[in-house]
Amino acid sequence: MSARVSDYPVETGATVRDHGGNLSAAIQRYGGSRCNWIDLSTGINPRPYPLPDFTPNDWTALPDSAAFDDLQIAARQFWNIPDQAAVLPAPGASALIAQVPGLAAPRWVKIETPTYNEHAAAFANHGWAIAEGEPAEARVAVHPNNPDGRLWRAEELVAPLTVIDESFCDVCPDQSHINLATRPGTIILKSFGKFWGLAGLRLGFAIGDPALIQQLANLQGPWAVSGPALKTGIQALQDHEWADATRQSLAQDTKRLDQLAAARGARLVGGSDLFRLYEVSDAAAWQERLAHAHIWSRIFPYSENFLRLGLPPENGWERLEATL
Repeated sequence: MSARVSDYPVETGATVRDHGGNLSAAIQRYGGSRCNWIDLSTGINPRPYPLPDFTPNDWTALPDSAAFDDLQIAARQFWNIPDQAAVLPAPGASALIAQVPGLAAPRWVKIETPTYNEHAAAFANHGWAIAEGEPAEARVAVHPNNPDGRLWRAEELVAPLTVIDESFCDVCPDQSHINLATRPGTIILKSFGKFWGLAGLRLGFAIGDPALIQQLANLQGPWAVSGPALKTGIQALQDHEWADATRQSLAQDTKRLDQLAAARGARLVGGSDLFRLYEVSDAAAWQERLAHAHIWSRIFPYSENFLRLGLPPENGWERLEATL
């Protein structure tokens, strides 16, 4: 039986929802310093895009409106965004996820699980109820899905408010549903932190129905995207050569990780070229063994057998192989 949204730790307030990347907790339990750990608990590219040369003005001046416009143009060209759709840069996809449920009156939202739990939490915070079946006034699909890599068909993504989270889709651009961005009520989310490996920069994009995108722009106000993020985003989105080479290298590393995991008895369940989901006999035991070697992995509160691994940096493969 698949997990329900209620199986996820989506408490609000002081309780932190379950996520990868919680390396501080691993260090507190298993020791070591951050520089000695290999964090495989996220789906962030371990070979990040090289940062541009920043000037003092990038840090001290208010973000420039012309640079904001240039970033929108670069995004349109990189993702082949239809002219009829609007695009909004934002301080990370997570900030958009938190705001999107407020664009419509709360009723029923369809979110099939398992998936990224921030969507259910965001809709719940805005008063929406999770629909167990059809119909629903809102629909959320993570494409490719996190953690199993499921790809959604366009005919599955139909609701008055449709949210398509393509945070991991830049490794498979041919699978993108960007053509649906012209559909009324549709919003497609893009993350800069995953494929470009710069999660700390906090940059994301909402693409779709111009009326809804304008509402999001009004909510986030002026200067939402920092000057360094604007500069980096423009340069990276214009660098198609880097993107093509990165897709090839990520695909090669993914095959290497699959071979390594299979040789140790793990069964591939799914994933993308930024993370892999494996079925193992005891996920907690695998995580424990890796953690003692200061390698952090992701397990899930709704499964005793699911282990998710991101890709290690170039200098981390030998240690991962030795530990497994």
